[in-house]
Amino acid sequence: MEKIEPGLTGHAEMVVGTSDTAPRIGSGRIAVLATPKMITLIEEAALAAVEHLLPEGKQSLGTHLDVTHIAATPVGMTVKAEARLVEVQGRKLLFAVEARDEMDLIGEGRHERVVVTAASFQKRVDEKTKRR
Repeated sequence: MEKIEPGLTGHAEMVVGTSDTAPRIGSGRIAVLATPKMITLIEEAALAAVEHLLPEGKQSLGTHLDVTHIAATPVGMTVKAEARLVEVQGRKLLFAVEARDEMDLIGEGRHERVVVTAASFQKRVDEKTKRR
């Protein structure tokens, strides 16, 4: 974890397709980029910032998002997300995030991830599945 320090940035981008729109996702009726798709792109950017630096057997999981979707993006436009690591609190990673289309800032906020041991996490998931 010593390589994980504030200032790291990650980026992700996408071209908005018809399958990325609010009506297709079920989050609205106007054919613009759906908020859940923007959030996915933001999480991809956060992963790009840190995941490759985590020790073997570790991974980060999203635990909190506080994001405002402030502008619409039509089909065909490119959207770029950036996540900047601003704080490390033990296993907790705090990011400042934003998304922009070709014309505007479309979303911004904060994103929190926690670093876990993949095998332990998978074991808890498997146990939960067995209890169903």
